[in-house]
Amino acid sequence: MSDTTALPSVTDRRPRRVLPPLTEGATMGIVPWLDPVADPHGVHPCSRYVELYWLPVIGPSTTWLLRLLSYGLEVHRDGFDLDLTETARSLGLGDRMGKNSPFRRALLRLCTFELARAHGPGSMAVRTRIPPLPLRHLCRLPESLQASHRRWLVEHQLPEPEQMRRRARRLAVGLWSEGRTREDVERQLGAWQFHPAVAFRAAEEAWSRTHAGAGTGAGRPGEAAPSGSRTTPGRPRDRRA
Repeated sequence: MSDTTALPSVTDRRPRRVLPPLTEGATMGIVPWLDPVADPHGVHPCSRYVELYWLPVIGPSTTWLLRLLSYGLEVHRDGFDLDLTETARSLGLGDRMGKNSPFRRALLRLCTFELARAHGPGSMAVRTRIPPLPLRHLCRLPESLQASHRRWLVEHQLPEPEQMRRRARRLAVGLWSEGRTREDVERQLGAWQFHPAVAFRAAEEAWSRTHAGAGTGAGRPGEAAPSGSRTTPGRPRDRRA
């Protein structure tokens, strides 16, 4: 299946809520919605960005439905037929297909938030790249997520190596707050596929930052606390080399 109809402009905000009738045992055609304007700036439907910023707006059921459809389009790039009842059950949304059924509401939310649109009789086009969250929806997020999103926008403009270094530093600080040792932090970053040099540097910087903010008695960078010693919050335990 292929999407040959004209694609709507990204400035066209008219809701597309028309769905074909949903009946038990029926199928719906799913095709990719290719948007040459928005796609270069979008992220993968299964990305951390969607989980952090889109999920609070569209809800968990719609997010999981979007991911499921994305997987189907990765396997069948030209489109596929979606078994409605089986899909609803696999998402834990029951098997009802009525007007107010949870599954139908999830489909409608995809269209309302312009992540999908009707595509002829019995079909729907779904975005393969998810655009950044519009400001009108961003304002609905908790302040902590709004601040996180602002940092994401800044980092998104940086070269990929610098983005990786910043992510590694942020994760390292989080691991320190859990009481991990410097070696554990470096090892975990390596397990998350960060380059060994990036993992080592991030662990060193997180150690320095944490101990610098802990006041006196933290020791100089590279000096660890004795094994088994008790530490105050913000001064994670470490092993003596």
